Parts: sequence; structure tokens; C-alpha cells
Amino acid sequence: MFLISMFPMMSFAQEKGLDQQIDEAFKPVSDFFSNVIFFQISGTPFVLILLVASAAFFTIYFGFPNIRYFLTAINVVRGKYDDVDKGVVEKAHGDVTPGGDAIETIKDESNEGEVSHFQALATAVSGTVGNGNIAGVALAIALGGPGATFWMIICGLLGMSTKFVECTLGVQYRDVGEDGTVYGGPMYYLSKGLKEKGFQTLGKIAAVLFAIFCIGGSFGGGNAAQSNQATVVIKELLGLESSSAGAIIGLVLAFIVGIIIIGGIKRIATVTEKVVPFMALLYLLACLYILGANFSLVDDAISLIITEAFNPQAIGVGGVIGVLLVGFKRAAFSNEAGAGSASIAHSAVKTKYSASEGLVALLEPFIDTVLICTMTALVIIIFNFGGAFEYGGDGTGGVLIDGLRVEGAGITSKAFAQYIPYSNVFLTIAVVLFAVSTMISWSYYGLQSWKFLFGRGKKADLVYKILFLTFVVIGAAASMNSIWAFSDAMIFAMVFPNMIGLFFLMPIVKKQLKRYLEAIRG
Repeated sequence: MFLISMFPMMSFAQEKGLDQQIDEAFKPVSDFFSNVIFFQISGTPFVLILLVASAAFFTIYFGFPNIRYFLTAINVVRGKYDDVDKGVVEKAHGDVTPGGDAIETIKDESNEGEVSHFQALATAVSGTVGNGNIAGVALAIALGGPGATFWMIICGLLGMSTKFVECTLGVQYRDVGEDGTVYGGPMYYLSKGLKEKGFQTLGKIAAVLFAIFCIGGSFGGGNAAQSNQATVVIKELLGLESSSAGAIIGLVLAFIVGIIIIGGIKRIATVTEKVVPFMALLYLLACLYILGANFSLVDDAISLIITEAFNPQAIGVGGVIGVLLVGFKRAAFSNEAGAGSASIAHSAVKTKYSASEGLVALLEPFIDTVLICTMTALVIIIFNFGGAFEYGGDGTGGVLIDGLRVEGAGITSKAFAQYIPYSNVFLTIAVVLFAVSTMISWSYYGLQSWKFLFGRGKKADLVYKILFLTFVVIGAAASMNSIWAFSDAMIFAMVFPNMIGLFFLMPIVKKQLKRYLEAIRG
């Protein structure tokens, strides 16, 4: 049915151009949401102020968990504390708060959940490590210059604390079905957690809004934006120009993604735990090779990143504040800290301590933004020491390289091609792997939100998956501008309801952190 429905669309696309049709359809939608979500206070989008200020607050409130518990988080992923989760029944503390409590300690919570700590991390990382790391970083540097990299790193470090809070809550308030299937994420800690605090109506409204925005995010940033960039590099590699070629590539991607997502979180986790480490290591090795070959320029690139962060030259994005906003926006889109999406994947973990998974989750922004995004940025900046393009470009993320307009992943591709033979093939594979892994993780996020709104029946499940796969094709056939504008709006819209839950429930997180640290320290 899905394939048949696409044929009329493809034939009509030959008359006008499918990319133009989609742009025309998406523009009023993306413009509306962008204006609503990115409303400004003194020239700065409020959602970015909320994200950064909240991340800084959580960092201080929890005593810099991004630094103090970094090694602990690695040990949890390694399985050092797995014995703590294997059937050890605690004594009741006389506390009626879920998870630290007289109620929850009478059962072994370690048999609840579907995936391991590492699988949960791999699934969540695959949802964040995507083309935001390749195309998004290039977009940030094209618009904001090298200085945007500095603010991306700062945003990533602060985002580690936010991710810790939301993923702890994801496990804390999850639902476990009779068949062992886990349902978790902001929808549940908003509805259940705020009800505990006496704000039942607020919790329900916030949960429904989050679910709606998360579904939109799964269709946009977690899907269409990914297939869009994968299609860009595939078409460039194969020398394809027609918009119908994008639709055909989209159909192939939809088929691959469809096979994987039918199996649910367990199959998704099985795929991501293999694909994510492989693709991330492969990409990092390529970056390290380029940086090693240009080792004498690395310190110059780092110096430029720092100086341009505070003293941008000839960049038309509004001075220091403009560069800061570009960096924060792309980092927040890439690592999604504050959006709450990753807590949906982390909630499926097998553990009896919610804070254990919160600690695992704080590694995500470090891997995604501090490590991978920074590597990409250094490669592009060193490439541009040769004057390949002008920072600021055309103001929309596009730049001229060798007389041709290039944007997103295309900029990164040009940088790689300068130093690695046949890098166009390598980067195409990397972009496609990044895209597919992100799409399969986000299909799970969106499906969980869909089930929260429409029930857990098989029909609801099927309807969502058909819609999701349709957006794979739509994204592949559209232009970058329309898709990324819609994607940004949906991802950042999730921040507003999610933050309500984080601030109301952060004392619960502090209690759970103390409980877990006491358990692993004996």
C-alpha cells in the first residue's frame, strides 16, 4: 500500500519537481512553527535561553555530575556494577517516593526492562549521533565561523547534566506491560510525576504536548532531515540530478528502515549496538587521520575557535551573540539534551536503580558533541585555511566552493576529499549509516509517543510506522532548507513541556543518585 501510494506522487513530480512541491507544502508549516517556537526575548530565542540556563542550573544543583561521575558512568556501561542490579533486595527506608521506597524495594526491579546499559546507550547515541554531526556542524561553521565550535562544546558539556536528569526520570516513572514491554519517557514522568506533586492536570497537558511534538520530531529531525542528507551525498556520489532520484533513494532507505523497526526496541538495540560503535569509530579514525596529516595546523585551528568565539571577524550573524546562538542551536539539535527524547530509549534498560541509567546517559552529549562534532569542526576549519569558502556564506548555510554552492554534508565531503582518496565513497557510507541509525532510534521515540496518545494496539502501531516510512521518502525528495526548518522547530518544541517535568522532579533525581551511589560504594 505504501509503495503504491508513492507512484502517483513520483509521476506528478516529473511535471513540477517533487522537491519544489514539498518545499511549497512545508514552508508555511515550518514558518509557523519556527515563529512560535523560536520567539525572541531581546533578540535571542527564548528556547535557547531556557536550554542553556537550565543545563547550567542542573550542573550546579547536582554538583557537576558531568565531571564528578564521568568515570563512574563509563564503569556502569562496562558492567562493573552489574551485580548491584541482580536481585539484591534493599531494606525499606520508610520513603514512599517511587524507587527509593518501601513500596518498590519489596520486588526485584532488575528483571524489568528489555535492554542492557550498553544497548540503551548505543540506541540513544544512535538517535543523537547522526547527520547533525556532519551536516549540522558544517552548517554551524558556514554560518557562524570557527567560533561556533567553542559554543557547541560548551553546550555539549552543560547538556550532559540535563541528559542525566531526564534519563533518570525516564527509568523512574516507566510503565512495564504484562508482557515485559517497557513504556517510558517524558510522557510518563510528566503525567505520573506531576500527579504525585499535586499537579495532575498540568502533567496531563504537558505529557500530551510532549507526545505530539515528539511525533513531529520523529518525522522531522529524526527522520526527514536524516534521509535528506543521506540522499544529498548519494546523489552527489552517483552524479544524479533529478528530484525523482531522491524519491527512489528514499524508497530504498524506507525499505531498509522498515525491516529493522518492525522488530521493536530489542531488534533496534541489537542493530545499534553493532552499527553505532563501528560507524563512530570509523568516522573518528578518518578525522584523526586528517588531523594527524595536518598536525601543525591543529593548534592554529583551536586558537581560531577560541578567538572567533569572542571576537568574530566578518561574519554576518550578529557578532558574539550571533555566533553563540548558532553554536548552541546546532549543538542542542545534535545532542538533544533537554528535548527528552533519549529518555525514551534509556527507560527500556534492565536496572533497579534509575540513577544508574542517568549516569550512563550523561556520556551521550560528550560522545556526540564534545568528541564527534569537534572532530568534524577541526577538519572543516583546517580545510578552510586554504580559503576554500567564506565564513557566513549566503546566510542560509550554503557556501561557494570552486564556484558551486555547497551546503551541509557537502561541505564536510569537500573537506574530506582534500585529504583522503575516495573519501566521497567513505563519507557517503558514513552519512547513510548515521542517517539509518538515527531514523531507527527515532522511530522508537515517535512510536512510544504515538502509543501514549492512541493506545498500544497493533493498528496504531502500523499506522505510525507507515507514516514514518512515508516521511523517509518525503525527506529524501525535499530540499535542505524546508526540512531542517521544520525539524528544528519540532525538536525544540519538545523542550518546553519536558523542562516542566525536570524542574518539578529534580529532587527525586537527587534522591535516586544518592541511593545508587550508596549501593555501588557498598
